[in-house]
Amino acid sequence: MKVFVAGASGVIGKPLVRQLLEAGHEVTGTTRDPSKAAGIEALGATVAICDALDANGVKQAIAGAGPDVVINQLTSLPQEYDPKDPNFYDQTNLLRSQGGHNLVEAARAAGVGRFITQSISFLYVEEGTWVKTEDDPLNDDSPGSFGETFRVMIEHEREVLGTTEFEGLCLRYGFLYGPGTWYAPGGDIALEVKKRRFPVVGSGSGTFSFLHTDDAASATVCAVERGASGAYNVTDDEPAPLKDWLPVYAQSLDARPPRRVPFWLARLIAGKPVATSAIEMRGASNSRAKAELGWSPKLATWRQGFFD
Repeated sequence: MKVFVAGASGVIGKPLVRQLLEAGHEVTGTTRDPSKAAGIEALGATVAICDALDANGVKQAIAGAGPDVVINQLTSLPQEYDPKDPNFYDQTNLLRSQGGHNLVEAARAAGVGRFITQSISFLYVEEGTWVKTEDDPLNDDSPGSFGETFRVMIEHEREVLGTTEFEGLCLRYGFLYGPGTWYAPGGDIALEVKKRRFPVVGSGSGTFSFLHTDDAASATVCAVERGASGAYNVTDDEPAPLKDWLPVYAQSLDARPPRRVPFWLARLIAGKPVATSAIEMRGASNSRAKAELGWSPKLATWRQGFFD
């Protein structure tokens, strides 16, 4: 099939393009940075230089590629992890709202049959069971920059799933680790852990679901051909509390064990949303993705993946 990948030079986009080509698909990948075009071409894909915020440019790029499937992998996260910054998620929110809308409209106009978009697995209301399914309610009223990011993502999901002209699939990825991510050995979170500035907060009960970037890509390849319209949690097999995974992650970096700090201190230093997530965040079950997409992660648990 012909597949159009928006954000082909990103941390998921690069392995995704490679895996799509290996699966026999014909791929057009976008980047807004001409200097990244050679890297996409080297994989064997066709490149479209395209700014996702330019609605006409997106429409022309998709019409020219004539794809059967459009995949949205647009993000623009800063290299430095600082969610206390009120503008931290602004550019990514803009890409997900305006850029995502432009992709939906262009896909509709081109008669695309299937639209796959990235989402996040930690969108769920922070109450009740610690591991959520796709049927659980989403958290659309959180305060601060986290809350705005959640609302933008939820609205984009609704647009994709509410469009009747194509089959829409929202892949709710877990916390990404692997090359180019904050959790990579040279990434910003890794550096904070090495400096012991990423502590276990309070009870450390906040539950995280992780996912390697290669597994994010492989799930997306599966979604090209399988799965009904809907949302899918795409995570590894072991949702885990902060108190369990963080010491193992520190060990994988040859770092000293993380400190433990009370909630009030974490709230003062990092802000309430970050501190609250450390004790209240919910993980996500990947059962639906396994059953309906025919996918399973090669790195089934962060216990293995952090050391891989």
